Amino acid sequence: MGDYPKNSRKIWRKPKRPLNYDLLNEELYVLGTFGLKNKRELWKAHTELSRLRNQARSLLALTQDVRSKKEPTLMKSLTRIGLVKEDATLDDVLNLKVTDLLSRRLQTVIQKKAAIKSPYLARQVVVHGHVLIGDRVVTVPSYSVTVEEENQVRLSPELDLNKTKQLPQEDKSEQTSEEEKIEQQAQ
Repeated sequence: MGDYPKNSRKIWRKPKRPLNYDLLNEELYVLGTFGLKNKRELWKAHTELSRLRNQARSLLALTQDVRSKKEPTLMKSLTRIGLVKEDATLDDVLNLKVTDLLSRRLQTVIQKKAAIKSPYLARQVVVHGHVLIGDRVVTVPSYSVTVEEENQVRLSPELDLNKTKQLPQEDKSEQTSEEEKIEQQAQ
């Protein structure tokens, strides 16, 4: 029954020592830098990176013949996502950091591309459906943007981030006249 889509397995693992002070500070810094909603999003990225590094380590353990057949598949998929360059090796995969993975999220790409002030505002723009990839609206901030799609990412034309909502203000001349009346009555 575990294979049934409704009962899917979780795709993240908690850290072994969750109350480690240095780890908490590092996690908090990454959360703020990339505008993540909660630590679970960070743990998902850690788990995905762990999976990629595990694949690279298992390829390094294989013989050269088998490795030469399987290595291009992994490298091609990572190159398509934009995590490594075309001429990268398995050592480059082992040297990947969580920040490399998080920088490929739609939320981060649109923040850099559209010069949005904060990662949290970028997340809001994505969730509210103001980001287009090609002609389709994407509302998932954690969407991994491929290298081909990176040039097609744009804000919707009807969105204006510079326009601020102003509250209606009363006429200042009316306010000053009311204040003068109050002062006269007090005398």
